[in-house]
Amino acid sequence: MAYETVLYERKGRIAYITLNRPQVLNAINDTLARDVMAAFQEFDVDDEAWVAIFSGQGRCFCAGADVKQRQMLPRDQMLKRGGPGGMRQTDELLGLGRTVNWKPVIAAIHSYAVGGGFAMAMECDLVVAAEDMVFELTELHRGLGGAQHWAKAWFWGGARMANEFAITGKRISALESLSRGMINRVVPKEQLMAEAEQMAQDILRLPPLAVRCNVRVCRWYMRERVHQAEMYQNALKLYLTEDFEESTRAFVEKRKPIFKAK
Repeated sequence: MAYETVLYERKGRIAYITLNRPQVLNAINDTLARDVMAAFQEFDVDDEAWVAIFSGQGRCFCAGADVKQRQMLPRDQMLKRGGPGGMRQTDELLGLGRTVNWKPVIAAIHSYAVGGGFAMAMECDLVVAAEDMVFELTELHRGLGGAQHWAKAWFWGGARMANEFAITGKRISALESLSRGMINRVVPKEQLMAEAEQMAQDILRLPPLAVRCNVRVCRWYMRERVHQAEMYQNALKLYLTEDFEESTRAFVEKRKPIFKAK
């Protein structure tokens, strides 16, 4: 299949799924969200593809949500959608929580992986990062909280680190992410894809059904934690607050926001 914002290619047993909106730093709009889901569904049912490598074109992996498309909507449209990203189920970004064949996915991340970009990286089973990689919870700066990201950071990196990530808005470097167990390997940027491909080859030497059994087990617990966090946060409807609207306007107008806790 051909996608507008994602590249899909298979070489041998490896499927390459690549975000392809480099002109806007692979920001997530509705089209990209749909394309990513469809590409991972294509991988899931492709009998010839046994492992996927997920990456991003251009200067960074993903700069998070497309603010102008998703967060500048009128209030009535926000209510109908149920938030900037719309009404969605847990793990909708990649769809790995509703897969059929449970094949392993390796993320190859460079530069910024923030907001939704961080979420997509954490949904993958294994993560290889370039030395310049940075994680950040940008939803916090937009007044949206990002509880689901806290849950993923807590699952992979530990509770205190996740609290600091979610409450102070700190950025997390590749080396700190490695030390916390949030990613598997850090390599120079020019070696990123080669390292991910080597990891894929290591997987391909193993019995595929046994690998998929372990993938299914590994994904389950994190999905449960994320689902609970999202259910709690969604009830707060932070996307209807004045602080959310102010943050979005300030971002577009390139100025410092003035928050009122309203």
